[in-house]
Amino acid sequence: MMSGMAGSIRQRGKQSWEVRSFVGKDPVTGKKQYITKTIRGERREAEVALGRMLGEIEDGQYAVRAGTVGELCEKWFAQAEPDLSPSVAPEYRRLLDNRILPRWGKVPLRRLRTADFDLWYAELRRKGALNGGPLAPNSVMRIHSVLRRALGQGVKWGWITTNAAANASPPRARKQQLNLPDPADVGRLIEAAASINRSLPTYFRLAAATGARRGEICALRWKHVDFERRRLTIARGIVEAGGELIEKDTKTHQVRKLSLDEETAAVVLAHRDRCAELAEQCGAALSPNAFVFSHEVDFSKPWRPGYATLAFGRLRDELGLKGVKLHHLRHFSATQLLSLGIDIRTVSGRLGHANASTTLDIYAHFVEQADERAATALGSVLAGGPVSDAGSETPNITGPSG
Repeated sequence: MMSGMAGSIRQRGKQSWEVRSFVGKDPVTGKKQYITKTIRGERREAEVALGRMLGEIEDGQYAVRAGTVGELCEKWFAQAEPDLSPSVAPEYRRLLDNRILPRWGKVPLRRLRTADFDLWYAELRRKGALNGGPLAPNSVMRIHSVLRRALGQGVKWGWITTNAAANASPPRARKQQLNLPDPADVGRLIEAAASINRSLPTYFRLAAATGARRGEICALRWKHVDFERRRLTIARGIVEAGGELIEKDTKTHQVRKLSLDEETAAVVLAHRDRCAELAEQCGAALSPNAFVFSHEVDFSKPWRPGYATLAFGRLRDELGLKGVKLHHLRHFSATQLLSLGIDIRTVSGRLGHANASTTLDIYAHFVEQADERAATALGSVLAGGPVSDAGSETPNITGPSG
């Protein structure tokens, strides 16, 4: 037998050799771990195999598989939570506690197989809902995303050599059919909003004119409004977590400046004058740091994003706009800009997407329709005829929330 500190070769038969090497200690039990292979052929072939094995160990291909999925998930979440959004962290915790850990928590990491994940995803699709019915593909995808992130960290830490979830095949997320309001409906919503709160028409106007997210509008302070240049600065967002309001960076951690049209700027200016008058009547002053939308007389606290959503839902039901949501004002803004021929990069910048490809993916169907209208218009020009009015009707588009 040939041996050394790192590996050994032992003859087991006439042309059969056992190649064995130490790969480290189990981080949980402290037991030494070895890897062995049987090589058939001449001794020289066994020596080559041992050298190859030692090189692979050096490269980390035989990291010790130890611990359970639950242990890894808990350590990953503790490490990741400080960098997660206040609204994302509770959702990850919920998926871990209600879905992932009950099924996989006690499973040793060394026993994880991609095929087992695929079978589980299929089972969730059949009867994973709380009522025993099918679980939506988007819900399964969220579970898969958390599991994949946790196991990915396990690879980085050397707990496992491969991420079994990375090669799994979860169901594709289904794109939702969006029933967007047309310009007339948006006008009705804005007009009717005053019956609930005098500030709501301004809020809805900004949502439709800028495409900003609801939390971004809630986080607006008067110092973010430049009336001279008719410019709005989107720098922060408000999220609700555990019943508390948290002010944070925007979703993409970017600050963006949006130009306002004259009418929208005038609406916001009139809203500021009303706020200043109300504050003065209550013995307070409207400071530049005050929130644009607040229930406080000194405007020191922002609206809850959920308040705007509830108010919108009430108006929607009163006006009979079935299926329309507050977030659809963001889509309305984007599709109207695209229908007017505004380039995709500009639209992406106003929406605050990380890159233009995200915008293109969400509004791909609408961009295709706009391209067809462009082709028709160009054909009319080449034929020497008048260019027909392509129209700017807002279609129903398919796409995820952006």
